[in-house]
Amino acid sequence: MRIEVVDRSSIKDYLAFCKKVYTNNVYYRDSMSTILKSILTGKAQICKSSMVLPVMVLDSEKVVAVCIFALVDRLNDTLQITFFEALENQEQAVKMIVDYGKKLARRHGAGKILLGLNFHVNYGLGFLADQYQCVPSFGTAYNPPYYIDYFKPHADEQFNLVSYLAKVDNFDVRVDKRLMDRVAAKYKVRKMNFSKFTKEVETYTNLNNEAFKHHKFYYQRRLEEDLELFKQFKVLLKEENMLFLEENGKAIGFMLWYPDFNELVGAGETVGLKTVLKNRLLPNKIRKFKIVELGVLPEYHKKGAVLALFHKCRELVQGRYDYCESGWILEDNMASRGLGMRWADQEYKHYQVFTIDT
Repeated sequence: MRIEVVDRSSIKDYLAFCKKVYTNNVYYRDSMSTILKSILTGKAQICKSSMVLPVMVLDSEKVVAVCIFALVDRLNDTLQITFFEALENQEQAVKMIVDYGKKLARRHGAGKILLGLNFHVNYGLGFLADQYQCVPSFGTAYNPPYYIDYFKPHADEQFNLVSYLAKVDNFDVRVDKRLMDRVAAKYKVRKMNFSKFTKEVETYTNLNNEAFKHHKFYYQRRLEEDLELFKQFKVLLKEENMLFLEENGKAIGFMLWYPDFNELVGAGETVGLKTVLKNRLLPNKIRKFKIVELGVLPEYHKKGAVLALFHKCRELVQGRYDYCESGWILEDNMASRGLGMRWADQEYKHYQVFTIDT
């Protein structure tokens, strides 16, 4: 068994192996191959500010596991093991990856290895820890159950995340009408303006960086990185899917939500042009939407700002969808979890992130 660094001639083998892992898995949907390919080819904006080293583990010259080691300049004390995939019963291959990672991390002065983050939280955070017999929503992590078992024995610390599921009929923050009237008078919620695309994405980037600057695993995004991400998916989105919250003309928060486009694709398929056409021809086929991100500037916490965003979102989705899924929330983030428990019917999926000391 040996580790081989991936070069341009073996990128196709890496991508083919990722598909092989999910052969005959009727729940798997391919949400990440477009981003993964752009990283492997070095074309992604994040590659310009990162050390990127993709590897494959071969046993008898057959690929049994893959990953990309990454060291991002804004998180340079932590080596990431990203886009990991492996066949079952490959504990030895995983140990080789971890040992290789420790040596690489020490060489670059990184004191920790992080498992479960794919470069940035915008590309995914956490290994799925349950609900393996459910189709993942668009943009949500999915992996075989044995990934958790592979890394737990190596981990020095584990972080748990949770998402929530709510019936749209119950999608209500349940507050006093007089309070909502005051909130509506204080704040304005508007849709994104596609005619000012770059400026609007810049607003999103700036709000993200301020709202989440103290959150675990978050580091500052750059405009060109978010522009790249939004341009990839703009054809799927409507202006209503990005809501900006303003007070006296100043942007103070945002909510990113969208329909679960994975309801329109089959097992192993990726969202693409066919999905766009289906969504236009069958606009009522998707029955679930997802709140991907919700961020408010720290000085506006507990001042009704979040209520304003939820209220506007509810106006937009009422009668169009049956269910709402939240994005992941760190288990120790009690403020966000408390909000989730207020409007959701139940905890839905759980995820895990691991760190290893080098």
